[in-house]
Amino acid sequence: MLFLYRLGISCYSLLVWIASFFNQKARKFRTGRQHLFQELSAAFQDNTAPVAWFHAASLGEFEQARPVIEVFKAAYPEYKILITFFSPSGYEVSKNYALADFVCYLPLDTPSNAHKFVACVKPNIAFFVKYEFWYYILQTLHQHKIPTLLISAVFRPSQWLFKPYGAWFRKIIQGYTQIFVQNEFSASCLSQVGIQQYQIAGDTRFDRVIAIVQNK
Repeated sequence: MLFLYRLGISCYSLLVWIASFFNQKARKFRTGRQHLFQELSAAFQDNTAPVAWFHAASLGEFEQARPVIEVFKAAYPEYKILITFFSPSGYEVSKNYALADFVCYLPLDTPSNAHKFVACVKPNIAFFVKYEFWYYILQTLHQHKIPTLLISAVFRPSQWLFKPYGAWFRKIIQGYTQIFVQNEFSASCLSQVGIQQYQIAGDTRFDRVIAIVQNK
């Protein structure tokens, strides 16, 4: 399954490269990542402050993350806030977000990219929003013992994640330190497949998030 995952990432990268010659969104997706690690290095190489990393796939997920970012920053003003996006639609609208110290694209999920990203940023805690199953990134965070939270998550039995062929991706979810689900139904879905590190928190809830930071 890991081979198919890596193949899928490679094929996606190739398709985006081809599409970038005639599609503006694909072009932004590609060019926005061209100098990503140089930009990250310049931003973080001399940093001595702790870093909280928030990742949102697109604009909708970022809107769910914003209340958590705002409460987190108020509680921990000493933290630098890094925000990453997968899609140009989220990045373009939010790249000047006032509470962020740095906003960029998420690199494609390869072993080398994951290790380079974490080594460069050195996050102290990572937040992902709703649906995020990046194998190498989550594995690297786990290897470095970085608390990694999934917030505002929603699950349904009809999702491919809970089908027999979703077993490999269910293992990826086990890499999260804590999963904050929006409702009891989502919690039940996780429990039935043996995933126990969840908490029912509504769309967003802050007190438990803050507690995890304090006790990490």
